Amino acid sequence: MTTDPLDGARFLGSDADREAAARFWVERELDRPRAEITGAVLRATAHGVYEARIDGTPVSDSVLDPGWTSYEWRLAYQEHDVRELVAGGDGPLRLDLVLGNGWYRGDLGFADARANYGEEIAVAAVLDLTYRDGSTQRVATGDDWSAETTEVPRNSLYDGQTIDARLRGRPSPLTVHEVDVDRSTLVAPVGPPVRRQETLRPVEIWPAPGGGTLVDFGQNLVGWLRCTVQGPAGTEIEIRHAEVLEHGELGTRPLRGAAARDLFVLSGGVDTFEPTLTFHGFRYALVTGWPGELTTDSLEAVVVHSEMARTGTFACSDPDVNQLVHNSVWGQKGNFLSVPTDCPQRDERLGWTGDIAAYAASAAFQFDSADFLHDWLADLRVETEHSADRGVPLVVPDVLKYERWPEDFSLPPWAATAIWGDAAVWVPQALWTAYGDAGRLAEHYPAMKMHLESVEPYISPTGLWDLGNQLGDWLDPDAPPEDPGAGKADPSVVATACLVRTARFAAEAAAVAGETADAERWARLAVRTRAAFNEHYVENGVVRSDCTTVYALAIAFDVLDDADRAVAGDRLAELVRAAGYTVTTGFAGTPFITWALSETGHVDDAYALLLEKSCPSWLYPVTMGATTVWERWDSMLPDGSINPGEMTSFNHYALGAVADWIYQVVGGLRPAAPGYDRVRVEPVPGPGIDWAETAYETRHGRVSVAWRRDDDGFTLEVALPDGLPAEIVLPDGRVEEVVGGTHHLTAA
Repeated sequence: MTTDPLDGARFLGSDADREAAARFWVERELDRPRAEITGAVLRATAHGVYEARIDGTPVSDSVLDPGWTSYEWRLAYQEHDVRELVAGGDGPLRLDLVLGNGWYRGDLGFADARANYGEEIAVAAVLDLTYRDGSTQRVATGDDWSAETTEVPRNSLYDGQTIDARLRGRPSPLTVHEVDVDRSTLVAPVGPPVRRQETLRPVEIWPAPGGGTLVDFGQNLVGWLRCTVQGPAGTEIEIRHAEVLEHGELGTRPLRGAAARDLFVLSGGVDTFEPTLTFHGFRYALVTGWPGELTTDSLEAVVVHSEMARTGTFACSDPDVNQLVHNSVWGQKGNFLSVPTDCPQRDERLGWTGDIAAYAASAAFQFDSADFLHDWLADLRVETEHSADRGVPLVVPDVLKYERWPEDFSLPPWAATAIWGDAAVWVPQALWTAYGDAGRLAEHYPAMKMHLESVEPYISPTGLWDLGNQLGDWLDPDAPPEDPGAGKADPSVVATACLVRTARFAAEAAAVAGETADAERWARLAVRTRAAFNEHYVENGVVRSDCTTVYALAIAFDVLDDADRAVAGDRLAELVRAAGYTVTTGFAGTPFITWALSETGHVDDAYALLLEKSCPSWLYPVTMGATTVWERWDSMLPDGSINPGEMTSFNHYALGAVADWIYQVVGGLRPAAPGYDRVRVEPVPGPGIDWAETAYETRHGRVSVAWRRDDDGFTLEVALPDGLPAEIVLPDGRVEEVVGGTHHLTAA
């Protein structure tokens, strides 16, 4: 193969309507009988999303190929072994490619940004055949291909898809032309494909007060509805999607500009519909126009996300905590669709760096996220390289650079933003901890360096990161709904604490990558920043702005001197108790506050904070029936109305980052070396939970931890893969060193 994986294939476009999906096709006589085919490989990609079929059969069970990458520099192609598919047919071979808008021409963004990579979508493919006698044949997109209309006159990720069954088998010809695409951007896929994962049937169906029929699938999910139906030709079935109900009707206001509307037009015969060129975030659907009675057998929800193996599990004696973990898992499913998104339902669905910076550790425990996040970090690196020294973009891929917002709206310019920019370091740190891949860590290091070098101009002579703009403790529950960035924590205190953590791990990564001078450089920066923080922001253990987030960060990131750390821990616990154990942190503090409490001896307070049910708290959404983590602590108010803020999502994993603490502290399963080359088993029981069971599929094998306490004392069961060393710390302080095997231990 040449360096061009699609050598010989041209990128093809057509004069199809902008909203419509076109089909490109060719029929080709084969050089030899199909029975003599010993190898057949199809490689394809698109600016847009494509579906490939050979002789009418899909070549793969993946959907929304080629996925979303930073298309300007990284366009993934897919490679499929199609030998059985090709060899099993007879006669001329037909290759079809259906092309939709996808992310490339998706009118992406919020506030009517309508950001696109270009106004013309295109597809290319090459099919290489090998025969028994060693001869080969290539079928590639070119000027001998035809194009035609399909049964999809409308497709949009945000707005949904129309499928008109009357148009099936009745195409109109389209004009084909070649599209100029930079072929140097072609890369082999690293991230896993997007696939259908499971299906859910409705749990309840009832008439909507305003007309139509409401359907509840019992779980907030991401995907689409699939159905088989028969009715009079021309009958239109409209399906609208939303995550919640409000006052008995579909709660669509949080979708903002996303229509999330599918339309199926019946042919008069038996029709099957599945809108695979879009996706929706929903639990509820409003169906209108359905012929006859709508039953639980009429529809099924197809759950779609990137392929990821489940690696971590947790259960405990508190069913609400189990539901919280369930919500975190489903939040990851819904938002790990090609890129780690903020939300999957409204006119956004962007790869916000701050969200995954907060959540990466939890994500890497729940699912094997190694390839998925490694692929995204490759986009982060190239976006940062081309960001004109502004540092890590707020979203990756950074489609917002193509925004066309109205004149009355704009975002403040971003540059060197704490937490969001720190994703360049914190996400690789989570992957290094979970998987211990030194080669990949070295690949991530250049983006860490670019991030820190973008920060340096905003460090004042005091040594503090107190220059430039910050998002601070985003979505502090005390911030007004219309101003989610107006948190209690001083943004410069947040940024400077984050810089200590970031510089410290960048030094470690540089050392692993063999960049000795850089390792020393960032180690010095960490020491200098820590000293500046203590000099300017700490007085007798009290941290400037004296709120839970600043204490959580200063403790969790080991910024404070020992004496001040103890005082700060006590003050944090005092603030938590004063708030009645309701949550008072936003994006910055939430992942770390329970850690800061338990690591300073305030275990009971950490448990009380976790188990609180009044609003705002982690369990308040559970009491309100949530099946995923919410964007706001009060995305739905106690009276059942939706938060009036413009930003209100019911599937946002960032605030679910407490799951990492649950797995490691409540569950007691902790990595003691990168890649779990060594394990630390240290459950820390607290009031309200009497038993917990945790398991994780490490690269060495499965580790499980189960503990229980009752009137007879504390018992612990540990199972380790052969040869894996572990340090077991019991609640009474006793430490056992073991290697592999199963272990039963007790304590008073």
